[in-house]
Amino acid sequence: MAFELPDLPYDYDALEPYIDGRTMEIHYDKHHRAYLTKFKGAIEGTELEDKDLKSILADAGKHGGGVRNQGGGYYNHIVYWNSMSPNGGGKPSGKLAEAIDSSFGSFDQFKEDFTNAATGLFGSGFVWLLPKGGKLEIVGTPNQDNPLMDVVDASGEPIMGLDVWEHAYYLKYQNKRPEYVENWWNVVNWDGIAKQYEDIAG
Repeated sequence: MAFELPDLPYDYDALEPYIDGRTMEIHYDKHHRAYLTKFKGAIEGTELEDKDLKSILADAGKHGGGVRNQGGGYYNHIVYWNSMSPNGGGKPSGKLAEAIDSSFGSFDQFKEDFTNAATGLFGSGFVWLLPKGGKLEIVGTPNQDNPLMDVVDASGEPIMGLDVWEHAYYLKYQNKRPEYVENWWNVVNWDGIAKQYEDIAG
């Protein structure tokens, strides 16, 4: 497979004032690009070169830290970028809204639960929204792990991801992760997430 850095779906400064352009530039062009470069280096010359990303991550525990961490970082950031939009925020509608209400009782309760998971995750990692058995689950993973991997308890394909590594917010928010998470809701790409949900859940 030819693994490439996908284009950012918007300009670096398109999510301001909630996420600043300089942070986006460094995060995408330095961090994400480095994960891809190191991932390609980790699989170069192995049988993994011919496999798709999801198949590789499904056996991440068998491939060693280089593939697990770098491949996870490559995938996780793609989900994160796509979870945001300059036209985001507000609330979802349609089937996704119904699934959120069914799974959490209300959108407000879902938002509170997801926020608590993001602010309470110890150290670096991601928080995901995951279709599971007809419901939706909130799952936190450390470092660059994700629910596609065989090393996490809650498995499945996430439809939304929030990066809570400090490099995602430190230039603007310093150590104030709760403020970053609260402002992040203003750029959540509900249209794109709803499409992901319908593609996966049917």
